[in-house]
Amino acid sequence: MGVHPGGGGTERLPHLVGRGRALEIILGSNDFDGETAERYGYVNRALPDAELDEFVDALARRIASFDRGALAAAKSLVNQVSLPSADRLLDAFNSFGAALTWPETQQRVQALLKRGLQQSGDFEKRWPEVLGTLVETGS
Repeated sequence: MGVHPGGGGTERLPHLVGRGRALEIILGSNDFDGETAERYGYVNRALPDAELDEFVDALARRIASFDRGALAAAKSLVNQVSLPSADRLLDAFNSFGAALTWPETQQRVQALLKRGLQQSGDFEKRWPEVLGTLVETGS
């Protein structure tokens, strides 16, 4: 929403896409198509909708065929080197909570809600387009 990010994105995203792209994603508050997200490393892969179910099913079945202990060990090792510590996530959560009390944040959230955020309709699909105009229009 063009406000302080929460949920661990600032702690995880730079490891996925690099510092420059993480700043572009976080500070720009824009949506990306699947191909761009894949190229940036934001998602593992972009697939046409018609191929998604088959790919996910085949991958899930393959993974399910392996030893659970080996899978858990591999996942644990990857998590140790790729996920932020609980302390860093807690700091980010506390920072986000504090940012929600900022008058600027509350103004942006209220402006988006007035325009239709979290309501059915077209606005939910296009709200990132108006983020840059919230301050200019004052609404």
